[in-house]
Amino acid sequence: MLTRAELPQSRFLRQIVLPLWILALALLLAFCYFASSLCITVLLAAFLAIVVDPLITYLERLHIPRMISSAVIIVGTTILIASAIYASYHQVSEVVDQLPVYARRVGEAIAPFAKKVQKVQDSAGRLNPEPPAKRVPEVKVKEDYPAWTTYVVRGVGPVSGVAIIVGVVPFLMFFLLIQKDKLKQKLSIVWGDSIDVSIFAANVTRMVRGFAIGNLMIGTLMALVTIAVLYALQIQGAVLIGIVSGFFNLVPFVGAIFAAVISMGAALFQNQSVTSILIILLTVIALHTLSANLLIPRVIGKRVSISPVAATIGILFWGWLWGVIGVLLAVPLTALVKIVSDSHPSLDKIANLLAERPHTVPPWSRAPQPASEDAVELGFREREREHTGV
Repeated sequence: MLTRAELPQSRFLRQIVLPLWILALALLLAFCYFASSLCITVLLAAFLAIVVDPLITYLERLHIPRMISSAVIIVGTTILIASAIYASYHQVSEVVDQLPVYARRVGEAIAPFAKKVQKVQDSAGRLNPEPPAKRVPEVKVKEDYPAWTTYVVRGVGPVSGVAIIVGVVPFLMFFLLIQKDKLKQKLSIVWGDSIDVSIFAANVTRMVRGFAIGNLMIGTLMALVTIAVLYALQIQGAVLIGIVSGFFNLVPFVGAIFAAVISMGAALFQNQSVTSILIILLTVIALHTLSANLLIPRVIGKRVSISPVAATIGILFWGWLWGVIGVLLAVPLTALVKIVSDSHPSLDKIANLLAERPHTVPPWSRAPQPASEDAVELGFREREREHTGV
C-alpha cells in the first residue's frame, strides 16, 4: 500500500515514463541509422544461421561434430554463391559487349519515328521563330553520388562497407551456430524472468525459416516460368535474365517494375517484335499478381502474421532507414518487432497494431490491477475520518 508521502513520487514517475520511452526509441533509432552496417551484419548472420541450423542439426544426429558441420556448410555455401556470381559475371560481360550492337538495332528501329518528330519540331520552329538567346555559361555542380545511388548504398556504405559485411557474416554465422545452446542459456539468464525465452526463440525461428524458405520456393517458381517464356521467345541469356526477373518479382512495390524492365529491355535490345515484348509484360504482371495475392499470403503470411498495412509501413520505414537492404529485410524485421511485443505484456498495444488478427482480450489483462492513486488517496481520507471520529 502506498503511503501519503509516496504519492507525489509515484505521480512523478508516471509522468516521466512517456518521455523516457521517447528518448529510448530516439537513441535506438539513431544507433540503427549511424551503426547501420553493424546492425545489418548481425541481423543477416542471425537470420542465415537460423535458416541453415536444421541442416547442421541433421548432420549432428549423424555423429558429425557441430563445429565441423557448421564449417563445411558455410564454406560450401560461400563457394557455391561465389561460383554463381562468377558465372553470372561472364554472362553479364557478354551482354555488355553486345550492347553497341543492340543499341544500333534499337536506333535503326526508332529512326523513322525520330525523323517524324524532328519534322514536327522544325515546322513549329518556322511558325514561331524565337530570337537568339544570349549564351550563358553553364555552371555544373559536381555530386558524389546521384540520388538513387545514395539510396541503394544507404545502410551498407561504399564498396568497402559491402566487403566488410560479406566478409564478417560467414564468421559470425559460424560462431552463432556453434554457440547455439550457450546463447539460449545466456538469454534465459538475462531475460528469463520477464519473457519465456524458449517460446520467443521458437517463434523467431519459425518466422525466419518460413519467410526465407517461402520466398525461395516462390522465387524459384517464378524464375522457372520466366526462363521458359524467354527461352520460347529465343531471348539470349534467358537463364540469367529469368532468374533475376523472377526473384525481383518478390520485392514489394517496385519489384514487378524492375522485373518487367529487365526482361523487356533484353527483348528490346535483341530487336524482338512488339508481340514478344507484350508477352513478356503480361507474364511478369501475371506472375506478380499470382504471387502477391495467392502464393505469398498462403505460404509466408501465416508464418509472418503481420497485417498488410503493417508490412507496407514497415517497408517504408526500413527502406528509409537502410535503403534497399531495409526493403528486403522489412517484412521479417517488422515481424520480429511483433514477436518481441507479443513476448511482454507491456507491449501488447504495439503487438495488436502490427498483428493481422489482434487479440481483443489479452491473457494478462485479466490479472488484478493495482489500486490507482485516487483510490489510495480516498483510503487515506477514510482512515483519517475513522481515526478522528468525524
